[in-house]
Amino acid sequence: MAGEQDSTERMPEIPADRLTPAQAAAAAAFEAERGVPVFGPFVPLLRSPELMLCASRMGLYLRYGSALPLRISEFTILIVARAWSQPVEWAIHQPIALKAGLAPETAQALAEGRRPATMRADEALAYDFSTELTHNRAVSDATYAAALARFGEQGVIDLTGINGYYALLAMTMNVARTSVPEGSAPPLPPLVG
Repeated sequence: MAGEQDSTERMPEIPADRLTPAQAAAAAAFEAERGVPVFGPFVPLLRSPELMLCASRMGLYLRYGSALPLRISEFTILIVARAWSQPVEWAIHQPIALKAGLAPETAQALAEGRRPATMRADEALAYDFSTELTHNRAVSDATYAAALARFGEQGVIDLTGINGYYALLAMTMNVARTSVPEGSAPPLPPLVG
């Protein structure tokens, strides 16, 4: 697990005077598009400037333009963060999920590695879809049919995309040992067993 290793950040922020021209251009484009400097998973991704920009654009769509309600998108991100034991992803998205209407006890159960008992029907569907996809590398016919009926084809693809995209970011930050921002949400506890 991510927390079981040395916590020294492997790919910290690159000082401005050490950026390659491609990295500097990508960092400027990122800031122009998002209104903030490169942060979180994009810090290590900046080592591959074009990949970082493509990932950023995909993230903007999945966060703000997908067919899913924000509460479901953010809940799904937390499911992925828990599956990958990714503390930065959790720290960034747990407060957003709560603000979007996810019940605190739902987030807490997920943080503890338990199936939340307090989920709404659409949350339970997103949970089943996401956990099946992560653990089985596929989704059962019953779960697919339920997701299709609830979210439509675009919603099913967007839900799949959120799972894949945030797994990419989680893997990137776990490899890079990206530090959790100071003053962020309660930490993601390590899973026991």
